[in-house]
Amino acid sequence: MASISTDNPGSWLRPGERVFVGAASNEPLGLLDALRPGVPTGVEFIQFPLRGLNGTDFTAWGPSVRQTTVFMTPALGKADPQRLAFLPLGMRAFYDYLRTDIDVALIQVAMDAQGNLRSGPNVDFLTALLNSRARIYAERVTGATAPVGAPLVSPNRLAGVFESPREFLPLDLPLIDDTAAAIAAQVAEVIQDGDCLQTGVGAIPAAILQALDQHNDLGWHGGLVDDAVLRLIERGNVNGLQKSIDPGVHVAGMALCSTAGYDRLAELASLSFRSADYTHSYEVLRTIDRFVSINGALEVDLSGQINAEVAGGRQLAGTGGAVDFMRGARASAGGRSIVALPATARGGSVSRIVPQVEHVTALRTDVDLVATEYGVADLRHASLAERRERLRAIAAPVFRDQL
Repeated sequence: MASISTDNPGSWLRPGERVFVGAASNEPLGLLDALRPGVPTGVEFIQFPLRGLNGTDFTAWGPSVRQTTVFMTPALGKADPQRLAFLPLGMRAFYDYLRTDIDVALIQVAMDAQGNLRSGPNVDFLTALLNSRARIYAERVTGATAPVGAPLVSPNRLAGVFESPREFLPLDLPLIDDTAAAIAAQVAEVIQDGDCLQTGVGAIPAAILQALDQHNDLGWHGGLVDDAVLRLIERGNVNGLQKSIDPGVHVAGMALCSTAGYDRLAELASLSFRSADYTHSYEVLRTIDRFVSINGALEVDLSGQINAEVAGGRQLAGTGGAVDFMRGARASAGGRSIVALPATARGGSVSRIVPQVEHVTALRTDVDLVATEYGVADLRHASLAERRERLRAIAAPVFRDQL
């Protein structure tokens, strides 16, 4: 593996190139630190950052540097709007987008416990990049051990390697408040033994997973695993034995864990990291019997439309993988698409159940069940009038008459 010359980034990165940068727990921060002082002119960086973990505003690197993102973060809210492009794509579509017209990819790798070179704990787009024409430069972190279930990376495919003493980026464990716990209790009631689950990240998903202690033979196929998922795997609640595909195997695109969680991944052979062409593929998801997707939202309207990304006219997030999973769950035999959210925002002064959403992330045809702390609205086979009444019933009581 050839080493990268950090003294002269221009020797391996050229003006005007389009550069993909890994993100989430696998952002190559050491490589980025080395690159920033000498970034060539006109470079465009493409990234799928995670809110709360990744915070690089590449437009601040120079007056000619541009950035394309498919997810917004607080840092990007301060970026130069003339040089920041928001790309409204879901995970599966972004995977295909990266297969062409990318000149360079910056990724993160590590050695596993047996001394094999593997990807770090985010492989969402890895195979798209490995199979593209892009030159791939890797930061090899020496402060962490690669997950045993992550894909092997051939040194011959790498154009250069930068060694760094860093660890994988840890994610703080979420604080579960009374509202999250109440929502989790509602959702746990509609989860059945043998279901195959997918959840997002945050307090409500963590609370839901915590509420599944008494469930058995659950499966896992999702975009991510975190400490809460690992706990259920270790307890045996999630064993994958009833999965119609990949029986006994837990499938995810990335891990978002504490440092202790990443350490456990080094030996968890039952967890298989797969790219988004598998984890988020409609054709794959529809073949998983009783696949249950559980995702969040900013607001839901009385027809069942979902807004998960825009508030007050500002793009706060992105589509992510939610719609991919919702549609896969609805097509699955016995599957369910669940949206879980608090009934109110801003200290109870604003209802999240609204007459009409500000922005449509998911269609009213993408959702089966909506859960708040006040109950679960079953929208399956419900008329528009029935949807309105069922969604009003799970709104905060103070807002029900207005709705």
